[in-house]
Amino acid sequence: MIPGIGDDMISLISNWEDLAPRIHTLAAEAKDPEPIRLSDLRRPIDRPGKILAIGLNYADHVAETGMPMPDRQLWFCKFPTAANDPYADVQIPRAGHQVDYEVELVAVIGKAGRHISPDEASQHVFGYCIGNDVSVRDWQLSSPQWVLGKSFDGHAPFGPFITLANPSLDPHDLTIRAWVNGQLRQHSNTRHLVFSLWEQIAHVSKAVTLEPGDLIFTGTPGGVGVALQPPTFLKAGDRVRCEIEGLGHIENAFQPEGSEHGS
Repeated sequence: MIPGIGDDMISLISNWEDLAPRIHTLAAEAKDPEPIRLSDLRRPIDRPGKILAIGLNYADHVAETGMPMPDRQLWFCKFPTAANDPYADVQIPRAGHQVDYEVELVAVIGKAGRHISPDEASQHVFGYCIGNDVSVRDWQLSSPQWVLGKSFDGHAPFGPFITLANPSLDPHDLTIRAWVNGQLRQHSNTRHLVFSLWEQIAHVSKAVTLEPGDLIFTGTPGGVGVALQPPTFLKAGDRVRCEIEGLGHIENAFQPEGSEHGS
């Protein structure tokens, strides 16, 4: 809790330049902090204003879907109620059966803006974290609009914390991986993004004002379950670990909706 801000992360992000010195002082003065269990970590932002996501943004993922390489950015959103904690259980919904994983680099917006140029885009990023763009494929692929298949409650776990943007962290050169039950399924590098993060921010800000605390899911590499032969979807008890170089990892167990762990 920070005096004057409490635990409101969006207010903290909005006022970061003024609050940063106080936060650094509080951190330096902290004595014998109690260890935090991973299972106790909450998502860094409880209810993001916007969760924006780009599709088909790694060439190997485009190839495995059998779709043509996009010549323009393909955007969708995930509703704020999709936000979930980095180590929480994720529901396999009653209404959908083809539940899939997608490890993604997530950019957290720190400075509001509209019509942002690619050259200015980095100035609007507060930091980075890891996300799993959980997707219910039987809903997503049965409609030309992906939003419902991407927006089931709790289907956007992210975290485990926000790593502040800094000159030594290049969002376009990070190893990105995902495992299902210990089996490596996705392994790539963010240098293989079709559209860079700066291009993404520039494009989407032509349409909407980006605000502090908004999330941008930047795309997933190849290796998703729907593209395996045969297609392989998540089942009760499966665990998905998503990891990005320098940002830590998140890990979620998948449980049936309405069960003791997945309700």
